[in-house]
Amino acid sequence: MGRLLPLAAAVLAAVVLGMLAAHLAGPRPDEPALPRGGDFTLTAADGPVALERLRGRVVLLYFGYGSCPDVCPTSLALTTAALKALEPAELERVQVLFISVDPGRDTPETLKQYAGYFHPNIAGVTGSPETIATVAARYGASYRMTPVDSAAGYVVDHSSVTSVIAPDGRLVEQLPHGTTPPEIVAAIRRWLPR
Repeated sequence: MGRLLPLAAAVLAAVVLGMLAAHLAGPRPDEPALPRGGDFTLTAADGPVALERLRGRVVLLYFGYGSCPDVCPTSLALTTAALKALEPAELERVQVLFISVDPGRDTPETLKQYAGYFHPNIAGVTGSPETIATVAARYGASYRMTPVDSAAGYVVDHSSVTSVIAPDGRLVEQLPHGTTPPEIVAAIRRWLPR
């Protein structure tokens, strides 16, 4: 027994050092680095929305558009289910921003109505095409207008990732399309201040 204790301590030290080295080395090759993120100011129906003013909250960012036929409603429905699963005190410290990549059709007023359909903690925001492109690039979101033979004239092909912003303003996670409500809740709770 006396010889097992030093051996166990050595194994534990090796494991801890290995984990520390892996953490300091950064993401593994199979884990892509997160985009840089950063502060921005966009426009909601009630006025400007600055990410910097949301410090202290976990912020979920989703890039989409109001007339998206399937991907956006699915993602927002999953996020809504997650928000409904939070405790009231947790929900007070969470904000979702639905950022329109179709500023030509999505006005702040139509986005307020669209986002409000899902949950009061989801705010629809927009800006100039140049501002949207800059913010999307910072968060690794991609989109492009694709002409279609319909009254709408075009659809917007876009990535479907939800970015998780920690209360200190850092981009800390990106959740892929189809992330389940319990997984979204877990991601939110990982970053809520205790």
